[in-house]
Amino acid sequence: MPQIDRAHLVRTARITGVLYLGLAVSGLLGFLITRPRLFDAGDPGATLTHLTDQPGLAAALVVFELMIVLTQALAAAWFYRLFRPGDPVSALGIGAFGLVNAVVILISAALLSAADNIAADPFGAAADTVQLLFLASGELWAAGAIFFGLWLIPMGTAVLRTGWMPRPLGWVLIIGGAGYVLHAFAGFEPLTIPASIGEFWMIGYLLFRGVRRTAGSGDLHRDDVQLTAGGDGDVGAAARAQRDEIG
Repeated sequence: MPQIDRAHLVRTARITGVLYLGLAVSGLLGFLITRPRLFDAGDPGATLTHLTDQPGLAAALVVFELMIVLTQALAAAWFYRLFRPGDPVSALGIGAFGLVNAVVILISAALLSAADNIAADPFGAAADTVQLLFLASGELWAAGAIFFGLWLIPMGTAVLRTGWMPRPLGWVLIIGGAGYVLHAFAGFEPLTIPASIGEFWMIGYLLFRGVRRTAGSGDLHRDDVQLTAGGDGDVGAAARAQRDEIG
């Protein structure tokens, strides 16, 4: 296994953490705080009134959704850059699933922008049209939960395979990702709790620790030891083989 520069890993990890934090904050401000103040699920007329009376808040919701798209896409790219040297397959999975989720939210943002334009200049059955656009946006979020859960699973496997972060974090991410995927089908909110724990744990670790001090030291992980040693568990032989390969 080639030597990996830990300082470079730490810099990449912290940039990734900033982007992931931006994703979390944008989602909190947009989907959890702003959207409920505008959308009334049982009253299309009230939704239209909210948009008409609060155009600044309506515009802010679109901005927050676009910020989610931007930070999700960049976080996916930087997670790929972070984990590619240690686990390229998992890194590719994080990047691919994260970008798909960004595209889903991009479509949602376009629908909300259309709703704002209709509220600003109503025509036809404006209330029903605006309500339909918000409902379609919400369904995209619900369907997109599949990909949001799927990006957490390879994130967890990357943590486990590289050893750059605590193993319990990896398992929490995998369990949380599976829970998010199930939530997309069952709609049972407690299934998303492990994912929330794993996300904020990951954000905190990336920002304040980056990666473990042993990351980039060239040490083999358990799976690599077994492969190098021919499966006989001879850790010393594996380590010697690695040193010969490097130097």
